[in-house]
Amino acid sequence: MYRAKWAGRAAQVFLLLAGLLLLPALACAKGANTRHAVLVVGDSLSAAHNIPAASGWVNLLQQRVSQQITPPPTVINASISGETTAGALTRLPALLEKHRPSVVVIELGGNDALRGLSPAQLRGNLEKMIVASQKAGAKVLLLGIDVPPNYGPAYRDRLRQVYAGLASQYKVALLPFLLEGVALQPGLMQGDGLHPTAKAQPKVLDNVWPLLKPLLNEPPN
Repeated sequence: MYRAKWAGRAAQVFLLLAGLLLLPALACAKGANTRHAVLVVGDSLSAAHNIPAASGWVNLLQQRVSQQITPPPTVINASISGETTAGALTRLPALLEKHRPSVVVIELGGNDALRGLSPAQLRGNLEKMIVASQKAGAKVLLLGIDVPPNYGPAYRDRLRQVYAGLASQYKVALLPFLLEGVALQPGLMQGDGLHPTAKAQPKVLDNVWPLLKPLLNEPPN
């Protein structure tokens, strides 16, 4: 009888010790899961404007990471058609707290420019978003935009300088122009001349991927 009691207690002690040894590993795994996400904060260029949502470049991104990254991160598309940097800045804290992303992709500025916001105001809002994302432990990919030629070369140059200056100051990855090789190309832009077609979405993703993939393979900040 004593042997049976001793064996039972020994088994309980063994299970307790095993559980204690597993706790750090479980905690690490839980932390890795909560940090393994890509948050895309953008406007209609990332919100699949006027095309099927499944064909948008952000949805295609989820498919690609599922094929090429192990374990694949979850891609959260928090883009809204018509979004401005001011609106996204207001939404960002809650998004960071909820999703705890390892990477934040910021694709904004087009609507600010179309509404006549000064490059200085645009820069201020984007800067706050970058700082907030980095403080939350996320790496940042900044996607630059351009405006139609009728805005004039001076304004367009100032716009480009906003993105380049922020990328340099805060050491973030930068794609200078999201629609490189897409804008002005027949069949790749919708009738409004501002939004890419469904056919263009793989090309948009191909523009983003070379800059995003290295960030996915780096450890969280």
